[in-house]
Amino acid sequence: VFAEADNYKILKAAQIVKDDNIAIPILLGNKEIIQKIIEENALDLEGVEIIETALEPARMQKYAEALYKKRQRRGVTLFEAQKLMRDRNYFGAAMVEFGEADAMISGLTKNYVSTIKPALQVIGTEEGVGRVAGMYMMMTQKGPVFFGDTTVNVDPTAEELVDLTLLLEKSVRKFNIQPRIALLSYSNFGSNEGVVPEKVRKAVKVLHDKHPDIIVDGDMQGNFAINNSLLKENFPFSSLVDAPANTLVFPNLESGNIAYKLLQELGGAEAVGPILLGLKKPVHIVQLGSSVREIVNMVTIAVLDVQGKEEAANPKRRGILNKLAKK
Repeated sequence: VFAEADNYKILKAAQIVKDDNIAIPILLGNKEIIQKIIEENALDLEGVEIIETALEPARMQKYAEALYKKRQRRGVTLFEAQKLMRDRNYFGAAMVEFGEADAMISGLTKNYVSTIKPALQVIGTEEGVGRVAGMYMMMTQKGPVFFGDTTVNVDPTAEELVDLTLLLEKSVRKFNIQPRIALLSYSNFGSNEGVVPEKVRKAVKVLHDKHPDIIVDGDMQGNFAINNSLLKENFPFSSLVDAPANTLVFPNLESGNIAYKLLQELGGAEAVGPILLGLKKPVHIVQLGSSVREIVNMVTIAVLDVQGKEEAANPKRRGILNKLAKK
């Protein structure tokens, strides 16, 4: 379901995913405005369902009552829940929660926080997951490299870095890629002291002790994580010496966000994301002002997420995403 369907980019992306059999779009928004955009731009969305939320009072009431029941002990009244459901991000998230849509795409015209909040309140996190995180798949000359957390957690503790690493590891596997994870800092295996390298080393120790099957190491600087020859020459004991890391865990939001944006602008890497990790059901948020291609990429990510959560992998859809990762 596209929560911002009264927008040309969204409608163009919806046509592409429909024509390419990637997904079946559902459009939320004013029907008159949507039809006008379709006609003015000669788009072909015949047969696609358009839902004008204001004309769905019974469904809106059903969603509001469910939200009220879930959030009533967190200060949400029934009146407030009814008011929230007028927001298409809440309505779309409720469609996903009720199984009336498999996933939601939003964020093109709103900031990240105002888009993620409805998903957290209506859907919530996966069982055993305390917090969500954001990941980018960076299409580099050396292949896809996954960055996290780039959008949500400002200054995670060592324990939260462990949780984040496990979320990333699980997500990267959905791309049929063996995760090779480096936890980054300005230190290499204890070469420098400080709050950041110490919390990273603590997280690595927990991961080594409790999850020995995961290929993960740190703390280490970014160049050593990517250049395994350099790593092997200086730190031959590392579990990452055989091949470069393909999953980078940053010590805080600042470093992760800065790194992916610099790589995108200076290194020419295409950024696919942010891929939201840890929600019970698939909701994915495109960046404010994203291109049509970026929206289509996020729909493809959402399709894979649906398949993974249903534990019913579809080889055709996996093939689409593997092609995306190899571009």
